[in-house]
Amino acid sequence: MKQIVQNERGMALAVAIFALVIVGALVAGALFAGTQEQRIGESTRRLEQSFGVAELGVYDVVRTWNPTTYNQRGVYPTDSIDLPNALMTGRTPQGKGSYGGYVYRLNQNLYLIDVTGHDTVSGNGSYGGGGRARQRLGLLASIRTLQLDVGASLTTAANDRVSGNARIDGTDHAPPTWTGCGALRAPLAGIRAGTGDTVSTSGNGTILGIPPIKVDPTLGDSTFSKYGDVTYTELAARANITLPGQNFSNSIQPNVVNGQCNVATVTNWGDGVDPTQPCGGYFPIIHLTGTSTINGVQGQGILLVDGDLNIQGGFQWFGVTIIKGSLNTAGGGSTDAHFWGATMAQDSVHLGDNTITGHANVNYSSCALLRALQATGVVTPMRSRSWVQLF
Repeated sequence: MKQIVQNERGMALAVAIFALVIVGALVAGALFAGTQEQRIGESTRRLEQSFGVAELGVYDVVRTWNPTTYNQRGVYPTDSIDLPNALMTGRTPQGKGSYGGYVYRLNQNLYLIDVTGHDTVSGNGSYGGGGRARQRLGLLASIRTLQLDVGASLTTAANDRVSGNARIDGTDHAPPTWTGCGALRAPLAGIRAGTGDTVSTSGNGTILGIPPIKVDPTLGDSTFSKYGDVTYTELAARANITLPGQNFSNSIQPNVVNGQCNVATVTNWGDGVDPTQPCGGYFPIIHLTGTSTINGVQGQGILLVDGDLNIQGGFQWFGVTIIKGSLNTAGGGSTDAHFWGATMAQDSVHLGDNTITGHANVNYSSCALLRALQATGVVTPMRSRSWVQLF
């Protein structure tokens, strides 16, 4: 007869221990899975935060684009690195991250903005002691220059008098000390004037171009005050230097300190006479809020004058000149030209004549015009395929 053991003492403890092991394993597994989910979620949140910081950094560079800083950089891989790759280069408004990176100039008008964003919370070791989450973004942007309606060396909306040894020349010129200008472009008109305006010469005054004088019935206020999608007021707001109208005498000249162009000096308007010097790459936008007189020396870039502009002696300007009042020149001595580039005088402040006298020349120069526009242009993202996530 089969015997059955009746003594089952100790089984409850074994079953309890086994159950505790199973329950502990289930709890540990659930805890591990929950911890992993939390870590994944936290990492995703940190990555998204750093992505947003990087995106903010990219568009901060576009929003605060400084043509003086970026537009004269060398083409990659020369000296294009311009934005220090420091974690604390920029901070978000809420202090939730920081960014740093580089700006590369790829060709004459194309730039790559390369920014790495970091979150701030993970950097202080409060979560797992890990490193900062980061994301790297790139944006292709191009220089957006002013859309000037340039059809002549001198565009005016008033009567013009050219006398003495003065010359208005619509033939394309490269400034004599400039290199790399390339082929000259087709000649423009010498003077472009509106219907009803008169142009007269006397003495040895000369007007050259094809044609020498062009009467344009479409010439209007917008020619002098709107340049594509940018107005005169908006352009003036972008000025590097804004000064009241005054007699500058011969104080306008380059200023170099310790071998560097000192752009903090308000009478330093660049060096167009010798572009190999430290201020040769400085093309500021100058806004004079009233009638002004300049007696000599030089500058380059975009010159905006709310009133009349009176030029005495051998002042040299390279780039764009937009005058809301009258242009009056005299003298010049042995200097060959007052203006290289494109000159526009609306004469909307004092309805008088634009008078060009003495040894004063106004020359059309596509090279001076393009360099001034490119050096003062702001950037805009490319219309398609401009954004990329870098790794």
